[in-house]
Amino acid sequence: MSLEGHFLVASRELLDPNFARSVALIIRHSDEGAMGLVLNRPTKTSVSEAWKQVSEAPCPSTGLIHLGGPCRGPLMAIHSDAALGEIELVPGVYFCSDPENIERLISKGEDPTRFFIGFAGWGPGQLESEMREDSWLTTPADADQIFEGPYDIWSQLTRQIYGLKMLSALRIKNVPDDPSLN
Repeated sequence: MSLEGHFLVASRELLDPNFARSVALIIRHSDEGAMGLVLNRPTKTSVSEAWKQVSEAPCPSTGLIHLGGPCRGPLMAIHSDAALGEIELVPGVYFCSDPENIERLISKGEDPTRFFIGFAGWGPGQLESEMREDSWLTTPADADQIFEGPYDIWSQLTRQIYGLKMLSALRIKNVPDDPSLN
């Protein structure tokens, strides 16, 4: 099963400093390996600071550049502009790495957009092996969660996934939104 468009959530046991308490959005996943972007590793560099070093054009984009993972790669973006999207990850959320598309996204300065340097990559079978070792949890990605503040997404998704696992293990079918009203 392909995990494209899914969150890959580091389990509590995953202690690798590159991925501890991380949430990656899987961009590509096939027999040839997987590629994703870590959503909750903002750098201290703003998009406008970085842009000043490569262009004299104005930069209306705000926000910080994120460290997408330990592998080197071009500047990449997750955004909501279908015209500049190279891959649709979930409905209304796109990925791009083409320099012209990146430049147009930066010059537009529209949200929601996140820019990344680096990426997370796995060779053939590597991600599947790590999942068998319970290093990762998965859940389908949601546009709102992709663009929310990155600082609490790991806790939020971990609670959500473990909660669903517990309900499944206990064979509980219906849980009210507020169980205290039961």
